[in-house]
Amino acid sequence: MIQLDRVTAAVGDFALRDLSFRVDPGTYGVVIGPAGSGKTTLLETIAGIVPVRSGAVRLRGADVTRQAPELRRIGIVYQHAYLFPHLSVAQNVAYGTDDRALAAEMVERFRLGALLDRDVRSLSGGERQLVALARALATQPDILLLDEPFSALDPRMRIVARRQVRVLHAERGMTVLHVTHDFAEAGRLGHRVVLLEQGRVLQVGTPDDVFRRPASAAVAEFIGAENVVLGRVRGVEAGDGAERVVEFTSGGLTLHAVSDVPEGEAHAVIRADEIALSPERRESSMRNQLDARVVELASSGVLTHVTLEANGVELVAAITTRSAEDLGLVPGREVVAALKATAVHLC
Repeated sequence: MIQLDRVTAAVGDFALRDLSFRVDPGTYGVVIGPAGSGKTTLLETIAGIVPVRSGAVRLRGADVTRQAPELRRIGIVYQHAYLFPHLSVAQNVAYGTDDRALAAEMVERFRLGALLDRDVRSLSGGERQLVALARALATQPDILLLDEPFSALDPRMRIVARRQVRVLHAERGMTVLHVTHDFAEAGRLGHRVVLLEQGRVLQVGTPDDVFRRPASAAVAEFIGAENVVLGRVRGVEAGDGAERVVEFTSGGLTLHAVSDVPEGEAHAVIRADEIALSPERRESSMRNQLDARVVELASSGVLTHVTLEANGVELVAAITTRSAEDLGLVPGREVVAALKATAVHLC
């Protein structure tokens, strides 16, 4: 278990401020955020390398805020690996463990057999990262901190390394906190996502919570939500149970949403893949059906992103390229854009 309670820590002029979150035992946590948001500093604070100014760091339920790094019994892998230059690859992997069989297993898992006698200074960036992963995992840590551990790997080896880390996490029940810029990787690996910006936690939740229900417009824009629209909310009707259907307006655009946000100014966040396109209005469960005009098409293989103008507001829909061809989409074409009320996330 990793838990931070209102932690503040600083390196030079940069500070983490009032951070609180928890990664439960055996959970794979992922930290995302823009460059300079404090992701590496966060890992170093948990590891004890950066001292805590206020608040508490707890590992395995125990307060380790003032405990020396070497007593915290964690594994850490940096983006730049930081191997011991005077040791060979084999000696680096075996460093810190007396279990030769386990070191040999890590060599096999990360496909390092051909590199064992190499001087680590002759390795590529990706090879160094694989050695660093094997070295950290050979010590069998129950808490593992990973700082962009796959960033220098080619696509094939990234798949291999990611799979091995995921398998070892499941086999050992490790608690992992993994810094990444790759949103797909965060969604694929993580059970828990922590979003940092400028040294503060903006949102903590499951990948689905963070990517589909961002806490703010800033979060939505950072994670790449294609449609973030500023407007106003007013209540319309009560739905089943705790649901509340509201009306969101922005210029000439009106959308229905299911939300508990208060009336007033808000942002509507709509994922492009939640918008369906058709040549005309149809009977459908999709409460929002908008007359729109195609402005631009951008194909990226199997998917095509379609920029639309709907009542003076620009929206982007993502549909299959085959569907775009079947609909005969070209700039200027009139279409109907449909989306469910539950697809409009208000924040």
